[in-house]
Amino acid sequence: SSLTEVTLFIKRLRRKIDLSSMAETMRKILNSNNKVTALRSNLHAIINQGLLEMPGNIFETNCKNPEELQIDIGVKCLNDLLPLLAPYTDIRVLLSCMSSNLQAFVIKPSRSKEEFRKLASDFQLRWNFLLSAVSKAMTLNCGHSFG
Repeated sequence: SSLTEVTLFIKRLRRKIDLSSMAETMRKILNSNNKVTALRSNLHAIINQGLLEMPGNIFETNCKNPEELQIDIGVKCLNDLLPLLAPYTDIRVLLSCMSSNLQAFVIKPSRSKEEFRKLASDFQLRWNFLLSAVSKAMTLNCGHSFG
């Protein structure tokens, strides 16, 4: 039954984002040294300068409640992806990193179908929230590099 739940979770992610167009866009970005350098620089800037509009300091490691832990999981996934962003990185490396994190934080901890649904739903919601905050911060503070 967990395989069915994993399949449903993947389908939900695919409905949310068209993976083929995302992969094509990422290939164009990853094949440009200037774009990758600007992207990494801007991501580090918004993180280091605290420009993300999120409750509390999401990059602190001491979590006190499950909601903060879920935010921390999203931040951990983002932090795992950042060092992999380099010119000419194969997109499969990024997808593999994300897959490993999903396995560690969503799939393995689930002891039942209901728990998997809750963890998957919470992760997806918080991941989308984090990426929206990153996109907003990048747009407002680093818009000049989006040429």
